Amino acid sequence: MVDLLSLQKYFILRHLGEGCRACDFTMGNGHDTAFLSQTVGKTGSVTAFDIQPKALESTAKNLREWGCPENWHLICQSHHLAPQYVKEPIKAGMFNLGYMPGSGNKALTTMRETTLPAVENALSLLDKDSILMVAVYPGHPEGRLEGEELQKYFSTLSRYKLCIAKFEMLNSPDSPYFMIAETK
Repeated sequence: MVDLLSLQKYFILRHLGEGCRACDFTMGNGHDTAFLSQTVGKTGSVTAFDIQPKALESTAKNLREWGCPENWHLICQSHHLAPQYVKEPIKAGMFNLGYMPGSGNKALTTMRETTLPAVENALSLLDKDSILMVAVYPGHPEGRLEGEELQKYFSTLSRYKLCIAKFEMLNSPDSPYFMIAETK
């Protein structure tokens, strides 16, 4: 059976390595932040965003417990404000839309109003030979609408500048899926 998480990492590792810069645009509990931190190593850097102070606390604790290099910067701001904090091109960016796992608050989710500008901004931060990965969770109303809006937006972008793909389980319409945008 296809493991979407392994597939996401496969694509990111084709672009990201030691010494690179990366962003986790939806930090949550820090699983993607940790993956990025370990991948870029001591000489790289990772900037991670979340609007919930609880996410920063949980992520910082987890990164230390998981032995990640101290190459990370956690920012308590919306992901659409990333260009105010990230001034150099990145090789990889990750979005895991939806709500923070284990938070107990499924009503607090990413929202279309900030997600689309955040994705647009993230694309503008990508370096040459870079990737942006966006995981969508259509099992709740806002997640479904976010996914539809992002697909519509991605379909308007030039295929001469970006390669954009979608990976989903066709026989499970409420299952998470992801889209990638790779720079040429």
